[in-house]
Amino acid sequence: MHFSIPETETRAGDGGAAYVAYNIHVNGVLHCRVRYSQLLGLHEQLRKEYGTNVVPAFPPKKIFTLTPAEVEQRREQLEKYMQAVRQDPTLGGSETFNSFLRKAQQAVASKLDLPDDLVGYFSLFLVRETKDGAFSFVRKLQEFELPYVSVTSLHNPEFRIILRKSYWDSSYDDDVMEHRVGLNLLYAQTVSDIEHGWILVNKEQHRQLKSLQEKVSKKEFIRLAQTLKYYGYLKFDPCVTDFPEKGCHVVVSAGNNELNFQVRLPSEQIKEGSFKVTRMRCWRVTSSVPMSNGPSGSSPAKSEVKLELAFEYLMSKDRLQWVTITSPQAIMLSICLQSMVDELMVKKSGGSIRKMFRRRVNGALRRSDSQQAVKSPPLLDSPDASREPMAKLSSKLTSVSLRGISHSSSANDVGANDFHGNYAFEGIGDEDL
Repeated sequence: MHFSIPETETRAGDGGAAYVAYNIHVNGVLHCRVRYSQLLGLHEQLRKEYGTNVVPAFPPKKIFTLTPAEVEQRREQLEKYMQAVRQDPTLGGSETFNSFLRKAQQAVASKLDLPDDLVGYFSLFLVRETKDGAFSFVRKLQEFELPYVSVTSLHNPEFRIILRKSYWDSSYDDDVMEHRVGLNLLYAQTVSDIEHGWILVNKEQHRQLKSLQEKVSKKEFIRLAQTLKYYGYLKFDPCVTDFPEKGCHVVVSAGNNELNFQVRLPSEQIKEGSFKVTRMRCWRVTSSVPMSNGPSGSSPAKSEVKLELAFEYLMSKDRLQWVTITSPQAIMLSICLQSMVDELMVKKSGGSIRKMFRRRVNGALRRSDSQQAVKSPPLLDSPDASREPMAKLSSKLTSVSLRGISHSSSANDVGANDFHGNYAFEGIGDEDL
């Protein structure tokens, strides 16, 4: 993880007095704006715990107001200090340093009165809301990320932060529903997913859900929703895939340890199929920029950059095939795949969501840049199949199949029988990764 302080800002304090804020960037993304005194507090705590011989030197205090040249000098010194702390194995992996970075997420949980035991069950997501009330996922916020800064730095009212559960196995719902706040959050998410059409509901199911809602029977409402098609799935924006043939339009949903495809073929026929994560040998995210059609030397617009998620899938015994999804949300899809694998491995070893959360937080803050690349596949220059895979998964399970979708007789009556999917749980072994 790379720290930098590329800039400073003059801001007004609570009493109206101006102060200098230092913008800390993590891996090139603005993480937070802090005052000198806040970093000094971190330094003093580290020095108290590890001694002056271990902790690097900190820029000294000044009696008088800093000149612009002195502000710049302090910025450089603070940047070097943060980098030195991060690079030290003891300091960079310390709970004091990590909690300093996680402070924003902990503040969100505190505001909601969310119990500590449930913090790992939920995550913050950056989404973009459209005029019709729908929203699309931009990315999942990292554990150390400051939500307010992330959304306000975009300078666009269409972006906002939402809180959703961050696990895939619905059996963990029982843990969440034991707590009042957890139950309310899960209930609100379920209602929202139904309203957005992410969970399929027919007329009779809608009547039952409405009745439970009127009775404020939240647990019973969630229990019924758990039986419905696409419960717990994240639905992504329409995009393009090369499966079953090149140029097919597809709506991808992630859930139940799979990527679900609803494909519209060039013949306008709609088919559906599911790719189980345990049958993906590896996957990668690639970026490419089309050749410019403009004058020589001109660069293409930012919107022309194309992102692709490609995964190698065991279609049948001894037959692997690459499947590609071209979508601006490719990175988010990759993150979903990785979190599914993490959850399967933790469950296989008898672990818990809480342990997985602690491991994910501490691992993300401690691992080196090269190790980070393994956990979160980076952007590559080209989809070269000879490259070392970013994540290796099982190659032992049943093949995907595409089946036709029959259309409901009524636009207002969409039943579970109108769609076909495979929901059998597939185990994953230690030898599979």
